[in-house]
Amino acid sequence: MFEKINEYALRCMRFESQDLSYFNSLLQFKTIPKKSFLLQEGEVCQFEAYILKGCIRTYHIDSSGAEVTLQFAVEDWWVSDITSFQNQTPSLMYIETLEDCELLILTPENKENLLARVPGFERMFRLMVQRNLAQLQERLFRTITTSAVEKYLDFLNRYPAIPQRVAQHYIASYLGFSPEFLSKVRKKLSAR
Repeated sequence: MFEKINEYALRCMRFESQDLSYFNSLLQFKTIPKKSFLLQEGEVCQFEAYILKGCIRTYHIDSSGAEVTLQFAVEDWWVSDITSFQNQTPSLMYIETLEDCELLILTPENKENLLARVPGFERMFRLMVQRNLAQLQERLFRTITTSAVEKYLDFLNRYPAIPQRVAQHYIASYLGFSPEFLSKVRKKLSAR
């Protein structure tokens, strides 16, 4: 059960087997059915979750009541509301399973214990945050500077497995399109 997460950790830094064993002892395995909320707006996030199996969507509901997809997460990815988790403040987002999921959960308390006992994990989590920030900056840049067709093609290139796993209206929401506009973009591409 811990093989994949240990491989993830070892891609970030060299850890001794006893350090990985301690890390594994702090993780809680959970199976979560499709269409379940891991987090809802107003709740305080009590987890950072590594995805062993499944697909998860993070989204916000804007003032007009529209869902705005912020992220998709699949196997070998982490999911959380980092602001709520770190500051223990109410979340502004929803985290929902789109498929049946198997997760390894790290609680705030267990994370603090891990970082105190095995400081090398600070590097792993720092690298995760840096990668996430870089992806968010790239996404913001693409949102501002590219056409709708380029945004969609970039999404397909970066996340080739996601379109087969999620509804098109979620992809439209992620790209900042209406479902109808995404349909026009797809039709335009198929005519090429």
